Amino acid sequence: MLSRRHLLSAAATGAAFAGLSRFASAQEAMAPGYTNEAPGYGPLKADPAGFFDLPEGFSYRVVSKAGETMSDGLVTPHKADGMGCFPLDRDRVILVRNHELGLRDLGFGAYGKEQALIGRADPAKVYDTTSDGRALCGGTTTLIYDLRARRLVSSHLSLAGTAINCAGGVTPWGSWLTCEEVVINPGMDTAGGLTVGKSHGWVFEVPSRAPGLVEPVPLTGLGRFKHEAACVDPRTGVIYLTEDETDGRGLFYRFLPNDRRAPVKGGRLQALAFKDGGDSRNWNGVEWTTGQWRDAVWIDLAGVDNPNYDLRHRGAAGGAAWFARGEGIFFGEGELYFTCTSGGPKRLGQVLRYKPSRFEGDPREADEPGRMQLFVEPTDPKVMNMCDNLAIGPNGHLMVCEDKIELKGVNYLKGITPEGKVYTMGGLVRGPSDGPMPTTELAGVCWSPDGSTLFVNAYWPGATIAITGPWDRLAA
Repeated sequence: MLSRRHLLSAAATGAAFAGLSRFASAQEAMAPGYTNEAPGYGPLKADPAGFFDLPEGFSYRVVSKAGETMSDGLVTPHKADGMGCFPLDRDRVILVRNHELGLRDLGFGAYGKEQALIGRADPAKVYDTTSDGRALCGGTTTLIYDLRARRLVSSHLSLAGTAINCAGGVTPWGSWLTCEEVVINPGMDTAGGLTVGKSHGWVFEVPSRAPGLVEPVPLTGLGRFKHEAACVDPRTGVIYLTEDETDGRGLFYRFLPNDRRAPVKGGRLQALAFKDGGDSRNWNGVEWTTGQWRDAVWIDLAGVDNPNYDLRHRGAAGGAAWFARGEGIFFGEGELYFTCTSGGPKRLGQVLRYKPSRFEGDPREADEPGRMQLFVEPTDPKVMNMCDNLAIGPNGHLMVCEDKIELKGVNYLKGITPEGKVYTMGGLVRGPSDGPMPTTELAGVCWSPDGSTLFVNAYWPGATIAITGPWDRLAA
């Protein structure tokens, strides 16, 4: 897991962030107006290419684009979503990247529009096909990137035949948990008569150093639902999971593994409830104020294979709290943060913070429960709107991707200080194409282990960029 502790191993980078928080109050002081200034750098500068705006002194490089040929001869898939970064050696890192492709996207995957390249993939390692014999195009690609030379070294398909791979999370043992944000039963008509042969709605594990396609084994103990993202507590091996239901009625889950380094060996799935009852959304009047902590209670769930697609409703009937479209999640220094895209009275989103009990998953936690805090809840869309993927930076600040859809709009990369102050670090002006395109969401934000490079994805058609700049002089 790329926790805050790991990122701080780069001493020079970590020290440079120490003075940032005093600048973070500037934007809040200007509320309710909007400022596009990053603290210590001034306003965003217009990108001459009209793609991604950054503050003065920062630049980006396009690492990979949808449609390009990969090192394995396959095509870089579209819809770049969640992503994790892993160390490889002194100069190089590994990126494992999701592609949120479903049954209606069979022409946008790694095999080309007519799947003419399908013969390059081992059929035994393609999880599922449609009723007309085509391979499902969701899954992951793995990229090796040289931080010093600022260039892509190689790329290949690493998980094949899954559907709607949205976000996920890195593990302390160097793998990526990729999550299917869909529930499909075998034989279910989901796309104009097409059906699938296997069930979907699972989490799969992709070792970051796998040189090719991995065996597609669903981690059934983690439940079958519209998974969004996952993170692992390196202390306990507990896996925390978000659920993205468009109606805003999802649960927040944890998985207590039988083997903390092998979730494939099963365990117990639970859902969070608040000791004082209620839910988290603040949709029907504010029952949870920003900064307030609430004690957690965890409820055991049965039938987690969810054949009737009712797991969340059964959990809520047992007392579990509703969360409004749980999205990205990231484990930091003894705590985690996650986003809810449509939470809050104005449904602009929320950032929540969970601090596990020192007895997490143990009966003793009843006397010393984990606690959850409403960390950020914007009331002005110019401050933040529809928060999605997030990562914790070397300075303990969150970097949060926006995912709003609006004509000629911009999705911003927002920063949040440890005190909950929001600022703007970048803006995606348009999609990564050679011609004009409407805005697309940001996704997959993650840091290199040394803190020198911030990676982020433009979702459609799909591109990964690497952002560098004077991080060592931030707020100087």
